[in-house]
Amino acid sequence: MNFIKLLLATLLFSVVLACNSSGQQNNNRQVKIDTTGTRAVAAFAEGCFWCSEHIFEELAGVDSVVSGYAGGHTVNPTYEEVCSEKTGHAETVLIYYNPKVISYAGLLDAFFSSHDPTTLNRQGPDEGSSYRSAIFYVNAEQQKMATEAIKKWTPAFKNLIVTEVAPLKKFYRAEEYHQNYAKENPYNSYIKNVSAPRFESFKRECKLKFKKD
Repeated sequence: MNFIKLLLATLLFSVVLACNSSGQQNNNRQVKIDTTGTRAVAAFAEGCFWCSEHIFEELAGVDSVVSGYAGGHTVNPTYEEVCSEKTGHAETVLIYYNPKVISYAGLLDAFFSSHDPTTLNRQGPDEGSSYRSAIFYVNAEQQKMATEAIKKWTPAFKNLIVTEVAPLKKFYRAEEYHQNYAKENPYNSYIKNVSAPRFESFKRECKLKFKKD
C-alpha cells in the first residue's frame, strides 16, 4: 500500500513539474531576431503600438508586423509592467519586410512621417518612456541610415528631434490581444479617436506605396 502511494506521489510530482516547465516555456515571449533569412527586419517605437502596427502593415512590401517591447532591462515583461514605466522598455513594432519592394530608407521615412519625433517620452495623449520615439537597429548599416535619416528629417520639424537610436538587443512579443488590435477592435474609443485619425493623416502625407493602391 505504501509503495502504491509512493508511486502515485512520484507520478503526480512528475506531471506538475512537466506542466510548470511547459508554462515557463510558453510564457517566454522573446523573439529570436534572424537577420540571415530572406525577409529583412526593422524595429521602431513611436508611441502606442496599436497604431504603429496598423500604419506599417498597410505599406506595400511589409510582410508582417509584431507588437512588442524593446529597449529595456526587464526580462519577458508584461503590458502592465511596461505601463508602470519601470522596465525601460518602449512599445515597439517588429517589422518583417521585402527589401526588393520597400527599402529600410523607405521605412525610416514612414517612421518620421507617422509620429512626432520631437516630443520626449510622449506621443499624443500617451505619456511616459514606454511611448518614446526610438529606432532599434539590427546592424551597422541600419544604425548609419538611422543617423542620416535624423539629419534628413530635422528641417521638417520646428523642434529638435529626440528619437533614440539604439541596438535591438532583445524583442519581446506583446500579449496576443495586442496583435492586430486596430483591425480587430475598430470601434474601440482609442482606435476611433486616436489611432484611426493618426493613420489617415499619415496616409495623406506619405508618398510610399500602400498595399491597397
